[in-house]
Amino acid sequence: MNYIFSTDNPKRYRFPTHINDLVMDRSEAAHSEVFIVELAPGEAPPLHQHDDMEQIFYVMEGRGRLQIGGESEGLLVGPGDVVRIPVARPHSIRCLGPTTLRYLAIDAFSVRPDSEPTWDAHVQAVCEGLGWNYDDVVKS
Repeated sequence: MNYIFSTDNPKRYRFPTHINDLVMDRSEAAHSEVFIVELAPGEAPPLHQHDDMEQIFYVMEGRGRLQIGGESEGLLVGPGDVVRIPVARPHSIRCLGPTTLRYLAIDAFSVRPDSEPTWDAHVQAVCEGLGWNYDDVVKS
């Protein structure tokens, strides 16, 4: 059983809208997974929600605007901020300014989803749902 996960050599997933560097796969734990999100200036993932998990973000660098629920103006986030995304709450975060926004993301499941037991299975489902090419996302 692994207790320590290095951020030195994560598996990179380059989505059309952002980068996720996988630190700890959901298959390594019963109720969680960890990755680092990078957004270049102006980038933002599409507004989306997770019906099976709560998310916690720790902003490491850069500035962003969090859109959550129906709030149209959003909330500003920056280094040192911790963000909590409740289960089934639509959300997105956009990088503001001239520098990359980086944050540590922790997904906390009540139960790890049987249909997506690994991060790769989840990424395949996301790509299928959004019309993105999985092979393009994982080649980096």
